Amino acid sequence: MQRLKSFLFYSSLFLFMVLLCSCSDNNKVYATMLIYGGTIYTVDSNTSTVEAVATKDNKIIFAGSLAEAELYKNKDTQLLDLGGKTMTPGLIEGHGHFMGLGYNELNLDLMHTTSYQAIVDAVAERVKTAKPGEWITGRGWHQSKWDSMPSDIVHGFQTHHLLSEVSPDNPVYLRHASGHAGFANEKAMEIAGLVNLALDGVKTYDVEGGEVLVDASGKPTGVFNERAQTLITQHIPERTPESDNKAFQLAVEACHKNGITSFHDAGIPKETIALYDKMKSEGKMRTRIYAMLTGWDEDLLNNWFQKGIMVDEDHLFTIRSVKLNCDGALGSRGAWLLEPYSDRPDHFGHETLPMEFVKKIALNGLNYGFQVCSHAIGDRANREILDRYELAMKELPESAVDHRFRIEHAQHLHPEDIPRFAELKVIPAMQAVHMSSDRPWAIDRLGEKRIKEGAYMWQDLLQSGVPIVNGTDVPVEPINPIASFYASVSRKTLKGLPEGGYEPEQKMTREQALKSYTLDAAFGAFEEDIKGSISVGKLADFTIYDQDIMTVAEEKILETKIMITIFDGKVVYTND
Repeated sequence: MQRLKSFLFYSSLFLFMVLLCSCSDNNKVYATMLIYGGTIYTVDSNTSTVEAVATKDNKIIFAGSLAEAELYKNKDTQLLDLGGKTMTPGLIEGHGHFMGLGYNELNLDLMHTTSYQAIVDAVAERVKTAKPGEWITGRGWHQSKWDSMPSDIVHGFQTHHLLSEVSPDNPVYLRHASGHAGFANEKAMEIAGLVNLALDGVKTYDVEGGEVLVDASGKPTGVFNERAQTLITQHIPERTPESDNKAFQLAVEACHKNGITSFHDAGIPKETIALYDKMKSEGKMRTRIYAMLTGWDEDLLNNWFQKGIMVDEDHLFTIRSVKLNCDGALGSRGAWLLEPYSDRPDHFGHETLPMEFVKKIALNGLNYGFQVCSHAIGDRANREILDRYELAMKELPESAVDHRFRIEHAQHLHPEDIPRFAELKVIPAMQAVHMSSDRPWAIDRLGEKRIKEGAYMWQDLLQSGVPIVNGTDVPVEPINPIASFYASVSRKTLKGLPEGGYEPEQKMTREQALKSYTLDAAFGAFEEDIKGSISVGKLADFTIYDQDIMTVAEEKILETKIMITIFDGKVVYTND
């Protein structure tokens, strides 16, 4: 009898343990993807690298040793062996123009043209397939980057005559790489009613916040600076739903190809908001967009101020910020300066938005919980915006506790204004690749003293205690984050010049540069709790490279290729 009781006891205990283990297994969380076999940089302050990462659907559930990660594996777990490659958090484009990226793929891409003649040739080629009267548009030319200048120039810009000769029946409008100027042919100016306009004085073409360049006889040269561009652009046919859809898809693909999983879209109108809503509802929003409302439409701003911020629970399309365009660019001499341009002593650039409006929107931003992001390149524009931000914060101190107001570009600062960013907790969103592209000719605009004391002051700003949000300003520059990372740590052009870099004391460390593209960029969008580092609970967005960007020799950084992009826990791009 005793033996029977013992048998029954141990049998029951065995069955209980089986059931307990079974229940335990049923409750255990298993990974949908396990990533291992390479160098994984977390950008997490607790641990800089890990051996493996486990994800469940679109969230990170483990980051640590491979042995521990294996406990999250079952027969359904997808295994991704990095094979010695390197992984970081998904890269964040901290300032760009998403639809501009897509349309740059559809229209004439002039980014790599090296002369005026190259532009003329590109247009002549497009004319062959265009219908008479059809508009030809493009973007990307930059006269300061050409190998040579044409003989006929006005204020450092080409004139329209050669362009007009090859396109007599097609209106042409080609945006400057910066987006702050444009170049029209005679047909486009004729449609705009500018060619035969009777000139009654030198100020006939005055446009507030802009400039029409004219030749010695007072006729327009074809170059339209800043807000004067509207004289032409208002005549260009509207985009179609079909072209918008195509441009959107091309932009998503370009992001994936470049390891970009999130995108700060710097200024969108109501039509683009409707498009993004549509793309999300159709399941096509495969890049996380943090959108800034365009400040050109005050009605749009007022509607959103009353409606309130929109923080997407799916983290795909969020609206909680405003973009104000307050000056122009250095390339077009539109940046608003405290002292005149070194290469145009009678010119200070343009205030493209009244500063009282900046203060008004800053107050509204604080009142309604919207971040304000103001474009400023010149030192005067930066100072004036900091002044308006400060006035608004003093009026509404309780609402300014965590405002995270930004200045987009902050390219050229007066030395006295550099510490003000940290004092006011204003975030500089600076595109490092602009230094690489602009520095060789920017010294002509500003002179050596202003360049050395206040241009592209990354390390001074970081040391003062503010994060930097990095990016490319695409389509002003290609969206390639590797180029911007290289510029951040080398201070060189993409040709590797000069030896040692420009103003090398302002270089970022590689850790700072990676953080500026991940966690600091997330902070700049109030999203550091959900993205920007490989940490448990955050979104499963990752970028995988063919070599270790943190240790590879500086001269080899630009050879780095994006091999895999993982978005929302799924592989969306592989470099085959």
